[in-house]
Amino acid sequence: MYPFRNILFPTDFSPNSRLALKYAAAFARSCEGRIVVLNVQSSKVPADLLTKPEGSFDGADSQLLNELRISAKDILRDPVLSKLEVDTLFAVGEPPEQIARTALDHEIDLVTVVTRGRKRLSRAFVGSMAEEIVAESPCAVLAVRPAQRDFVRPHDDQIRIELKRIVLATNFRPSSVAATLLARHIANHMGAELHAVYVIGDYLDQISAMFPEGGLAALRRLRGYIEERMAQFARSDGPRTVTTHVDEGRPYEEIVRRAAEIDADLIVIGTAVHNSLFAGTLVLGAEIERVIRNAPCPVLCVPAARIVTPLPAFVTQPVPQM
Repeated sequence: MYPFRNILFPTDFSPNSRLALKYAAAFARSCEGRIVVLNVQSSKVPADLLTKPEGSFDGADSQLLNELRISAKDILRDPVLSKLEVDTLFAVGEPPEQIARTALDHEIDLVTVVTRGRKRLSRAFVGSMAEEIVAESPCAVLAVRPAQRDFVRPHDDQIRIELKRIVLATNFRPSSVAATLLARHIANHMGAELHAVYVIGDYLDQISAMFPEGGLAALRRLRGYIEERMAQFARSDGPRTVTTHVDEGRPYEEIVRRAAEIDADLIVIGTAVHNSLFAGTLVLGAEIERVIRNAPCPVLCVPAARIVTPLPAFVTQPVPQM
């Protein structure tokens, strides 16, 4: 759970993907942890890639291997990694699957990824790649985008985490339990404000329009129930104050709006996944994907359970938290 001891930084060596490195380094420094740098290729990379002299590779792949070697060494020289324990790995296959496998094999607690980026020598994290990584990952994933609110700051020639406000998106389902625990741990550890947000879906507006008396009464009862649950949640956090919000509308829009309104540094959300109708691929829900794509700050995605499509309330196989 937290603190994060083992942190995975998957990279395609593009400048964009490197934006997640400072987060990996900051958490490793704060938690006295280590970083695993991972690059995934479509063909096997020699085990001695980083120890061979520059220009020592021959054959059709020599240029690619030399570029990989240069790029990997460049990352290892980054000042944010100074005095941190860092391992470098290369894997063969599809990035989401290999990242998930590496997370299990190396007991990873946190994966840091950027939601877009591309380079010729890489298996690019582009389009929905970051969301596929989140769906496959057995542990928490920090998804960041360029131009977001940043909670990593330089301090005495190093970097440190400065989390002031955290938004926890909750729906009181099993899928949000692990995210709730993690958000509380981080808020307590960092001394950050914790804002819990529950969004009553906009489908209730449609019901109220169709059945004014019954719909409005149902909406009032639901809101009362949710407000009481939120009050219990706030009381259960001990001496630390939790601010609760019950909003109505499209879930991702309200979560993003609330995070922007309070200048949140981090959104924490449970990411139960579904089996796709095609080939059994694991996919995130549309609302979670939209939170990741539109959030004004990084999003910490916390896996909770495997869920059978199309009924997300039916939890069938818990996933152990790393």
